[in-house]
Amino acid sequence: MNIKKVSINTALPGKARARILIIYTGGTFGMSYDKDGVLTPFSFEYILDQLPTLKNLALDITAVSFETPIDSSNISPEHWQLISSVIYDQYDVHDGFVVLHGTDTMAYTASALSFMLDGLNKPVIFTGAQLPVSEPRSDGRENLITALDIASAREKDDPIVPEVCIYFDYELLRGNRSKKVESMQFDAFDSGNYPVLAKAGVKIDYNFSAIRTAANGSLNLRATFETNIAILKLFPGITKNVVSAVTGTVGLKAIILETYGSGNAPTLTWLIEELSNAINKGIIIVNVSQCPGGRVVQGRYETSKKLQQIGDISGADMTTEAALTKLMILIGEYGPSNAKTMIGLSLAGELTA
Repeated sequence: MNIKKVSINTALPGKARARILIIYTGGTFGMSYDKDGVLTPFSFEYILDQLPTLKNLALDITAVSFETPIDSSNISPEHWQLISSVIYDQYDVHDGFVVLHGTDTMAYTASALSFMLDGLNKPVIFTGAQLPVSEPRSDGRENLITALDIASAREKDDPIVPEVCIYFDYELLRGNRSKKVESMQFDAFDSGNYPVLAKAGVKIDYNFSAIRTAANGSLNLRATFETNIAILKLFPGITKNVVSAVTGTVGLKAIILETYGSGNAPTLTWLIEELSNAINKGIIIVNVSQCPGGRVVQGRYETSKKLQQIGDISGADMTTEAALTKLMILIGEYGPSNAKTMIGLSLAGELTA
C-alpha cells in the first residue's frame, strides 16, 4: 500500500492559522459516478473543484491519499497501520489531522487509532459523507469544513479536542465510543454511552467537561495486531454447533461475546461448558452488551453470574468496535496475559471505570 501527496493551497504565505494534514482513504465522500452509473473513487487532487470554500479557511493544508482509495468495507489492520504511521511521521509538523474515511467501518478505524496513538495530544478528526461530495445535496461539504475547523481549534495555544473523534451531521463524538447506526439518513453515528463532545450550529459549542485532557509526554505508536479474534453474538435458538465452531477455531486468541441487556446469557449447561473450556484453553472472552446504550454488570442477574464464575471479563460500557480493536492491539503488543489485565482499564476514554 502506498501514499501519494497532494498539495492544496488554501492560505496566503504566512497567513495560515494552523497546519492541518488531511488523509484521504476513500469512501463515499470522494466517489463519483462512472459511465455505467457505478460509484467509484475520484482523485483527491480535484477536491478544490468540489469544495472551493476550502480556500477561505486560512489553513495550511497538506493532503495525502491512498494511492488506490478503498471502500471502507475493505479496511484492514494494515490500513490502520498506514494511517497511524502517516500521523506519527507528520505529528511534529502539523497542528491537527482530518481522516476522510468511509462510514461503514469508520468506528472501527477511529477506535483502533485511539489505542494506537498512545500519548496523543492533538486532534485526529474522522469524517466522511453519506452522499458523495459531487452530489448537489452532499453532506460531505459541511462535514469536511467543520472537521477542519475543529482540528485547527485552539484555546490559549492548546488544541481544544486533543483526541480521536468522529465528526458527522453537526456532532462531534469520541471515536472509540461511536457506532454507525444509520445508513439512509445523515446522522450516521451515535455514542450511546458517552456525551457529544461538540455541536456545530452558528458556532461550535464544545462540551469541555466531556473532552479528554491532553496527554503528557511524547507520542508512542502501538502498531502490532493480533487478528485471531472472533465476535460471537448470542441469539435465541443458538446451537452448540455454532458456538463450538467459534470456540474451536484454530489459533483463536479471544472472543467478543455480545450478550443481552446488562451482560446476560442463556444458562444452558452446554453453553457455559463451551465457554469455560475456551477460557481454560487460554482464550480471552470479553462480555459486551448488544444494546447501543448501558453497560455490562456481571452478576446482577443469575444469567450473567455463571459467566462471571467461569472467568469471562466484563467489557463494561465498551462498544464492540472498541473492544475488538483494543484486544487486537493489547494482545499484539503485550501478549494475552497482559491483555487480560489491561482490557478492563480505560486507555483512551473508551469505557467508564
